[in-house]
Amino acid sequence: MESRTAKINRQTKETDVSVELNLDGAGKYEIDTGVGFLDHMLTHLSKHSKIDLIVRAKGDLHVDAHHTVEDIAICLGEALLKALGDKKGIARYGHSAVPMEDALANVSVDLSGRANCIYNVEYRTDKIGDFDVECMEEMLRSFSNNGKFNLHINVPYGTNSHHIAEAIFKGLGKSLGMAVSIVGTDVPSTKGIL
Repeated sequence: MESRTAKINRQTKETDVSVELNLDGAGKYEIDTGVGFLDHMLTHLSKHSKIDLIVRAKGDLHVDAHHTVEDIAICLGEALLKALGDKKGIARYGHSAVPMEDALANVSVDLSGRANCIYNVEYRTDKIGDFDVECMEEMLRSFSNNGKFNLHINVPYGTNSHHIAEAIFKGLGKSLGMAVSIVGTDVPSTKGIL
């Protein structure tokens, strides 16, 4: 089987981002984005998906984290899509229900080649530490759009914003790990392509 790895670089006037991933890894990670809470979330994504992940970013954090978060998500999506190649043999679908103390996150993915993000999440705070919670949806939507996959996130309850976000990223990790796993030899679609 060909190596399912990818490296993406993105440099703009606002950010300088590098992402490397290995879909057949062990959940090893090196994350340095300059945004502490995002680092924390990306380590969960790697650990629970078993996808090796290296993310390095420098951004205009003197403005806020928005550009950095969005550009990392763009690179993650592009890297995922590149590493998947022709998608032969993948499970395609992944889903999980992850509890994190008071919160529950239900996350489902379909590596369909079509982007769509459904995000039904409510937070009780505007920030988690210094991190704007509105950046969560922006990141996940950009990841889905650039990775060309369906991402459905539903959090039916939760009171602690940190727990809600952490449950989402752990759930996303579990779901992606399931979806990228090799379970056969053909493309999992009646169309013959994804």
